[in-house]
Amino acid sequence: MRNRSHRSRAVLAVAAAALLGVAGCDATGGNSPAPQGTTAKVRPSPKPTPTWDRSPKSVAAVGDSITRGFDACTVLSDCPEASWATGSDTKVNSLAVRLLGTAGAAERSWNYAVTGARMADLPGQMARAAAEKPELVAVMAGANDACRSSVSAMTSVAEFQADFEDALGTLRDTLPKTQVYVSSVPDLKRLWSEGRSNPLGKQVWKLGICPSMLGDADSLDAAATLRRDTVQDRVEAYNKVLEEVCAKDKYCRFDGGAVFDYRFGTDQLSHWDWFHPSKTGQAWLAETAYRMVTAKKPVA
Repeated sequence: MRNRSHRSRAVLAVAAAALLGVAGCDATGGNSPAPQGTTAKVRPSPKPTPTWDRSPKSVAAVGDSITRGFDACTVLSDCPEASWATGSDTKVNSLAVRLLGTAGAAERSWNYAVTGARMADLPGQMARAAAEKPELVAVMAGANDACRSSVSAMTSVAEFQADFEDALGTLRDTLPKTQVYVSSVPDLKRLWSEGRSNPLGKQVWKLGICPSMLGDADSLDAAATLRRDTVQDRVEAYNKVLEEVCAKDKYCRFDGGAVFDYRFGTDQLSHWDWFHPSKTGQAWLAETAYRMVTAKKPVA
């Protein structure tokens, strides 16, 4: 009887130890708190690698007459030195100068914009810009797609999107990590409302500047109003395309509509055509672009 009792106590002891062992695993695992006196080691989550360099070392620009500084210095002429993107004029203090300094901008910035260009021309410009291997490409295009001889001649939204996607794809074929800053298309209807107060400006507009918006500038009848509203709607649709396409590329920043929303006045317009930016207007564009490029986070 004594030996049987001894064996029974031994079996019970082993079973108890096993039960405590299982309970011990549950106590330190799952969602249960760790026993007092112990410290759980938690590895910190890795910080995400930043994808946007706020100090690019070279800049290329593509786009239309605004980026060429058209009518900013002399009548009916390009003035690239006054360009918001790459110009050297101290009154403008271009994006390139702000980022690279005067000497750096002279050596490491390139302007491939062309007066009169539309979005369909951007892939070719982007290919030329990509050959320079810039760390940042500044884009402003779309005004000429809306500024046509008539409303029916405007670039369709679908074509505009396809051309912009083609331009970005052209860049990405050779430079997958080059950053892109995209300006919104300016508010063309505000150009009409501000410039129409000047008799000289209206005479210049008759030479063929943006007829879809600026033609018959004094007319306020239903047809003229509908025409201008249709152009404005198209510009807003273009800007939505720029925002949405850019959002799909982690190295692309859209200006959040800053250029479109800018409440400029006649001081910001060239007094030769009351359409293109003056040097004051170019300076504002440069300041805005610099603020967007150097921001810690893109504009929501």
